[in-house]
Amino acid sequence: MKILGVFCKSAELKRRITERRERLYRVAFSWTHDAALADDLTQETLIKALRNSKQLRDARALDRWLFGILTNCWRDHFRRLRPTEDLDNMVLIDNVTPEDNHAQQHIVKHVRAAVSQLPEAQRQVVTLVDLEGFSYAEVAEVLEIPIGTVMSRLCRARKRLATDLLEIKPQADDVSPQLRRVK
Repeated sequence: MKILGVFCKSAELKRRITERRERLYRVAFSWTHDAALADDLTQETLIKALRNSKQLRDARALDRWLFGILTNCWRDHFRRLRPTEDLDNMVLIDNVTPEDNHAQQHIVKHVRAAVSQLPEAQRQVVTLVDLEGFSYAEVAEVLEIPIGTVMSRLCRARKRLATDLLEIKPQADDVSPQLRRVK
């Protein structure tokens, strides 16, 4: 145990730390079920404790301090085992890139702004039909207006949104028109 003298200057502290070696080993073995790994963790704990013995503020807390170091060594062991992969070698499974997400957020921001500029009556109809998926009859019932009024407000709102949002239309050539279900 000559190595203890290199790290720890207090003979009393060295003695107390070495007395806890068996307890540290027992706990480490109960966690790992591997004698060699438990011994390595115990050694690493003792070395860290001796190197940092000046950090121990309360001598009565030696056990808590040592077993805290053991716990951290155990966690560090798992961190070292965690498989890592170089990001440059990874194959993206999802076709959505951060640029696509940014463009989508840009569009959403403009659509929200355009919807907020609609008159309240048109905004109500658009949000109930297009966002919440209500049928025209359900919207007429909710707003207590005739179904023809729902249809005309929705038509005017969509025309205005179309003109307001024309500037953010996707520029991709391969975008095909999509059919929308009318309720």
